[in-house]
Amino acid sequence: MREAVMTRPMRADARRNYERLLAQARVVFAEHGIDASLEEVARRAEVGIGTLYRHFPTRDALVEAVVRDRYDDLTARARALRDTAAARDALVTWLRLMIEGAGTFRGMSATLMSTLADETSELYASCHAMRAAGTDLLTRAQAAGEVRPDIDTDALFTLAHGIAWAHEQRAVADPERLPRLLDVVVFGLATRT
Repeated sequence: MREAVMTRPMRADARRNYERLLAQARVVFAEHGIDASLEEVARRAEVGIGTLYRHFPTRDALVEAVVRDRYDDLTARARALRDTAAARDALVTWLRLMIEGAGTFRGMSATLMSTLADETSELYASCHAMRAAGTDLLTRAQAAGEVRPDIDTDALFTLAHGIAWAHEQRAVADPERLPRLLDVVVFGLATRT
């Protein structure tokens, strides 16, 4: 995991460049996937590529910054769902949110799945808290007898990211596809009586 590093506050112009780079990275990644040209991100942010690399020394650093808020939100949503929803409903709602988020940028699902196994990746720390929150929801649903006990977190994330990956491969968007695929997974997760 990353260690905390003491840094000086950013100058106002550096902060503006940072924010513009993040905003344009979101747009470019949504249009072209996370493997999109970093030069295009810098161009749209109206800064040089050197400025991009000063703020984000690697592609993973930029991707991590782009998705960090989303992961923090998923972590918070899992905690809120745990306290307010029935165990199975909380897990299903959270899975739907995670799958929809993973499908925002083409290529994100594959990157995230590889990141979960790479503790040296800059994305690992962001994924870790979200993964722990999802594990908590899964364990709670299993303890309630609503989800099969032989499903572990790895299987759950593999299924969720598999759905997101399959959805992003379609040339024509089908808004009903994600809910249908998730329904199939949820049926498979349910305990049998």
